[in-house]
Amino acid sequence: MLEDFLGFTGSHSAFLFGVGSLGGALLHDTGLSHFGLKIVAAFDINPALVGTTLNGIPIYHTDEFAQKRQQYGVKIGVLTVPIEIAQRVTDQMVAGGIKAVWNFTPFRIRVPEHIVVQNTSLYAHLAVMFNRLNANNQKSEE
Repeated sequence: MLEDFLGFTGSHSAFLFGVGSLGGALLHDTGLSHFGLKIVAAFDINPALVGTTLNGIPIYHTDEFAQKRQQYGVKIGVLTVPIEIAQRVTDQMVAGGIKAVWNFTPFRIRVPEHIVVQNTSLYAHLAVMFNRLNANNQKSEE
């Protein structure tokens, strides 16, 4: 089945790093679990967020990551931090045992070869949409 090939039949736990507007939106997104991704905890440095929950998901201080990774056994990290700290947080994730990073930042993180990275740039997709829209407008004007 296609679902088996794509990996949607199993369930994978993940940590989210950066509970800003995008990270918070992902914590509220119930659709991810339908595709096999369950965010089980989030990490941030904002004192107003640390120690709280969002949509039932606990938010810990980033310093607690290594301990929580051992506790939860998570291998996937979702990166939604500000661009200035994207590489530093990625390095922490890899050092702490994360094996795959879903990168929502526009920064192209560097990781060892054995780490899986999926870059998802909202800005790049927006640029593609604008380009396609402009191309369609030019065709309709001809």
